[in-house]
Amino acid sequence: MKENVQLKVDEIKDSPASEIIKKLDSSDKGLSSSEAGSRIEQYGYNEISEKKVSPLRKFLGYFWGPIPWMIEIAAVISAFIHRWEDFVIISLLLLLNGVVGFWQENKADNAIELLKQKMAINAKVLRGGEWNQIPARELVPGDVVRVRSGDVVPADLKLFEGDYLQVDESALTGESMPVEKKSDDIAYSGSVIQKGEMNALVVATGMNTYFGETTKLVAEIRTRSHFQKAVLKIGDYLIVLAACIVAIVLVIEFFFRHTPFLETLQFALVLIVAAIPAALPAVMSVSMAVGATELANKGAIVSKLVSIEEMAGMDILCSDKTGTITQNKLKLSEISPFGNFKENDLLLYGSLASREEDNDPIDNAILLKAKDEGSIQEKIGSYEVKEFTPFDPVIKHTEATVEGPEGKLKVAKGAPQVILDMSDDKEEVRQKVEEKVDSLASKGYRALGVCVGEEGKYRFAGLLGLYDPPHEDSAETIKTANSLNVNVKMVTGDHIAIAKEIASQVGLGTNIITADGFVEKSDSEAQELVEKADGFAQVFPEHKYRIVDLLQKEEHIVGMTGDGVNDVPALKMADAGIAVAGATDAAKSAADIVFTISGLSIIINAIKESRKIFQRMKSYSIYRIAETVRVLFLLPLR
Repeated sequence: MKENVQLKVDEIKDSPASEIIKKLDSSDKGLSSSEAGSRIEQYGYNEISEKKVSPLRKFLGYFWGPIPWMIEIAAVISAFIHRWEDFVIISLLLLLNGVVGFWQENKADNAIELLKQKMAINAKVLRGGEWNQIPARELVPGDVVRVRSGDVVPADLKLFEGDYLQVDESALTGESMPVEKKSDDIAYSGSVIQKGEMNALVVATGMNTYFGETTKLVAEIRTRSHFQKAVLKIGDYLIVLAACIVAIVLVIEFFFRHTPFLETLQFALVLIVAAIPAALPAVMSVSMAVGATELANKGAIVSKLVSIEEMAGMDILCSDKTGTITQNKLKLSEISPFGNFKENDLLLYGSLASREEDNDPIDNAILLKAKDEGSIQEKIGSYEVKEFTPFDPVIKHTEATVEGPEGKLKVAKGAPQVILDMSDDKEEVRQKVEEKVDSLASKGYRALGVCVGEEGKYRFAGLLGLYDPPHEDSAETIKTANSLNVNVKMVTGDHIAIAKEIASQVGLGTNIITADGFVEKSDSEAQELVEKADGFAQVFPEHKYRIVDLLQKEEHIVGMTGDGVNDVPALKMADAGIAVAGATDAAKSAADIVFTISGLSIIINAIKESRKIFQRMKSYSIYRIAETVRVLFLLPLR
């Protein structure tokens, strides 16, 4: 490996992937682990270096600003009137405030750094001939990675294997429309894969990526909340008020009461020192940082500190059904073949349209059932998969071209309506399919259609009924949420009958409306419908954004859960965007809080904890502001 091979942008764009692979001394099988380790030493880690303030400058910053200025003025006055004891005490107070603030900020920064590490994006990389999941910061030029729908592109990549990708580059270029990428195109670090799956070669990492600093999708954590801004603004007003009152006292004492000048200055000194809320900024920042650490210990990683306040004030939580209210442990409970197909045929075709390495819950449920049926498992082994199109939220199905004893076949599985529309015999079976879907939904089962054919001519093979039971504590958690004045609204893409059945099992109301019920209506009509609804069924990710928008227009503080790339707009729009356990990198990057444990109870517990943190901040702020006002108005009346 040559030392630090840095390829020019034009060279990467114009050269085919095979040539770039040679230039980087790599192969389509990736690097060995030892070679990757040596390249980390050559290129450094795949991360954007941040401009860090020097410790000295950070420390001196505690002696600059409205509050330190007031303490410094008090020190100057005490020296001027030769109150050296006061001068020493005030100087020590100023120094102590700086030292404690600096120490606490370092602690807070360390806590936040740990949270950032937990938020780190992972990448699927081919090392030593095997696919592994590693932190994206460990990628090096020459690595072969696989990116798919929902991934944040972890480095600059040269695509070389797969059909195509649709990539959202809006975070980098401002262009809202997704860009289609094929083999030999470049996917830039920080963009988001919306559709498709491809293998790619890492061509640049860290500061050498084309868009450099702009690739950092995860927002900075050290942002002040509305509450912090309001309290600190009040603190600034109090300082101005203190200065005005001191000036008035000086005039009255010196010119009207003829108090000796040094005595008047001494009183002004007492007034200034007593009125300054010196510890207020430090207490606010530290409370938020410590609170974020407490939440992280309970499975809620805060990516933006301001979200603690939003979580505390949340009054509506729009929660995904799957994985949050339910266990996301799908079980294939019913197999319903159509026409001349048998149950074993349906299970075989459903298995061939599934892929174990994707670790998809639906695929896993089907493949697990096939493993239980030994004969089906043997048949699966006799087929070779030639092409595979993974599921994405737009096409709503998977598709595979396989070759086996019967020759070449195409199989697909997905949403019943989508599979039905793909089938040539759709008109013959439509009524029966719809009746069976309704029957499965009434039991709380999710229906999955399967079709099979040759040369693109599909026949509808049947329906698979999948059941996802609610978490055991979901009903109790919803009661707890109601007692906290948090209204839980269920959001699901499933059939309305499934939504109603699950809602009744967990104690939500059964006023479930479909997306069609509010999407086309005016804001005023839709706001009323959405506010009164207990949940929403047959919802696409883009409808979530509309739900959040309508509720916010009614002055609600809204939390929204999500896990996919298409949930990103709604997560950003919500007051508290919540990425649930197992969310894609894109969803994690957009969310305010990322949960590492599944279930509704962890979210409600985080709301409780956020309210405790907020109450601590509020109580101290009210006490300190009230004390300052008391001193300012009562002390001059002595």
